[in-house]
Amino acid sequence: MGAMTAELVAYDDVLADFDPALGLEVHVELGTATKMFCGCPTGFGAEPNTQVCPTCLGLPGSMPAVNRVAVESAIRIGLALNCQIAEWCRFARKNYFYPDMPKNFQTSQYDEPICFEGFMDVTLTDGEVVRVEIERAHMEEDTGKSTHVGTSGRIHGADYSLVDYNRAGIPLIEIVTKPIRGAGARAPEVARAYVAQLRELIVALGVSEARMDRGNLRADVNLSLAPRGTDALGTRTETKNVNSYRSVERAVRYEMQRHAAVLAAGGSITQETRHWHEDTGITTSGRAKSDAEDYRYFPEPDLVPVAPPAEWVDELRGTLPENPTAKRSRLAEEWGFSEPEMRDVVNAGALLLVEETVAAGASPQAARKWWGSELVRRANDAGVELADLDVTPAQVAEVQALVDAGTINDKLARQVFDGLLAGEGTPAEVVERRGLAVVSDDGALGAAVDSAIAANPDVAQKIRDGKVQAAGALIGAVMKEMRGQADAARVRELVLERLT
Repeated sequence: MGAMTAELVAYDDVLADFDPALGLEVHVELGTATKMFCGCPTGFGAEPNTQVCPTCLGLPGSMPAVNRVAVESAIRIGLALNCQIAEWCRFARKNYFYPDMPKNFQTSQYDEPICFEGFMDVTLTDGEVVRVEIERAHMEEDTGKSTHVGTSGRIHGADYSLVDYNRAGIPLIEIVTKPIRGAGARAPEVARAYVAQLRELIVALGVSEARMDRGNLRADVNLSLAPRGTDALGTRTETKNVNSYRSVERAVRYEMQRHAAVLAAGGSITQETRHWHEDTGITTSGRAKSDAEDYRYFPEPDLVPVAPPAEWVDELRGTLPENPTAKRSRLAEEWGFSEPEMRDVVNAGALLLVEETVAAGASPQAARKWWGSELVRRANDAGVELADLDVTPAQVAEVQALVDAGTINDKLARQVFDGLLAGEGTPAEVVERRGLAVVSDDGALGAAVDSAIAANPDVAQKIRDGKVQAAGALIGAVMKEMRGQADAARVRELVLERLT
């Protein structure tokens, strides 16, 4: 099989012979104060195995109790995804052994999910809208975290493994799409746009930080290929725990090309899980994928069914945030953004960041300028999502306030962002530590202007002769000498005072 997958089929050739079908399973780690079935705290980054109790450690005799806020969050997510909400549903035990699952079963939902039959209308980069059907959204608990100690960081070749159960029992909502068909060449883009828009919705609901870098939101990418013109679905693979929008898009594209290579060589696709490798941009085989019956599901005997009253569901419906599409239209109008400008902001994953930056006092255009160009470039260079960059909307607004006050200019502001990303303090502290403030003192500027005039007599003469536009060359010389820290407007005034 390995030989068959070494050479990928060219992307256009994949589409000439096959129709891709996508399925996305997104796990959202809820931001509740306590775990799904016990009172242990859920804070990120605590010392290993300090946020555990008999229930989440699966000790004999311990009894679970359902977290009401988690159920509420699940219902709100379902409503926001246009789902039907079950009048009555149960938890089930999903039985399998893994070292980071202390009970040897996961408490989940099987044939009775709390939310089902929904949809999300996803907007692509050119404005085209694709409806993604949602099969279900159900409640479950997270597993612990294994750390494989050794050179590879993976279980194969590790010297030993450590298990941290702090994460075991944290509430999860798993959102499962129906097969997405007919996307053709745009299948990778549809997958990316869906995960990005879903994350935007989850953040707006306030039920999770949804930080992909911390695993708050994780996507499993199911993909299959079928010969063009057939209705049947091909055999699927499931690429697990893909943790960025870009990687979701790349994983779909890679698996399309890999499947096509296997099929073109006369092979057959193995139904299995796959691991995505961020560094090389490929997937590798994980384990043969079990079907549902292999998990020996049965109803959880220690938990009562969940039966949300219709009045409660209606009450929660009233708490939903504004529809993302309607919100974009409203903000574009409020901010004075053209359609292409707004699309660029959305495609960069910057909408919420721009909104928060404007709320912190920056103008919409300034917020768009920094997030949509300077900071998105830095995020791309660092290989992280824009929202995961170590710069906050409040800091961006503070940088712009320093520009507006004339303390720094746009060029110096870029150096302030260098300092912020390096953890050098607040924008004002970075300016002070790095000595970045614009010089507007006439003494220092006057000396630099005199020096520039002396070094460029021909330019100075043109200005004396009335060609004021030639002042740009002298201003540039002064700015260069002062490392960009001169007040350009004051330099221009000083040049013209001396020569006109």
